[in-house]
Amino acid sequence: MSTDIIRNNIERSIEAHGRLLGECLPALAAASDALVLAYRAGRKALFFGNGGSAADAQHLAAEFVGRYLRERDPLPALALNANSSAVTAISNDYGYEQVFARQLQALAAPGDVAVGITTSGNSPSVIQALKCARRLGLITIGLTGRSGGQLHGLVDVLIAVPSEETPRIQECHILVGHALCDAVEQAILFQQTVRGEHAVVGH
Repeated sequence: MSTDIIRNNIERSIEAHGRLLGECLPALAAASDALVLAYRAGRKALFFGNGGSAADAQHLAAEFVGRYLRERDPLPALALNANSSAVTAISNDYGYEQVFARQLQALAAPGDVAVGITTSGNSPSVIQALKCARRLGLITIGLTGRSGGQLHGLVDVLIAVPSEETPRIQECHILVGHALCDAVEQAILFQQTVRGEHAVVGH
């Protein structure tokens, strides 16, 4: 029985990944281009989400600040859910819906990229942050499930994973994040190599 359950999970994940490739490639390319342009302009990326999406936000910010696969200069990125003191203070004083928006007001600048992650597309804290990001002149990217929820029309680039199962959406979100890291890293390294700033070292 356990084997059947495990097999079913893996097969459903593979199916979701196939649909992701078939339906979301243009949005992924647009998100990659936005991040590359922002980094080339000296801007930064700010990630945020709740629960499993908060873990994804931290994971992806770490990939940019550290490295994904190749030796390079660090790329500035923050996960707004990672500062527990800020999260709890803002939640206590202003309400949880403002937990990311308040931080964007303090940390973001025009031209930065705000990446909101919510499987439903309806997380109030993520929605408020993206509304704030647009007012501040940030480029906005949303990662959601199939419906897109309230993020439709609220972000510059919507990557709506073609699934309604939360685990499958989350599995696709981390693949999306890794693909974006790889695309951005290679673009930045290519630019640095052309300028003679770095030799590319593969790992």
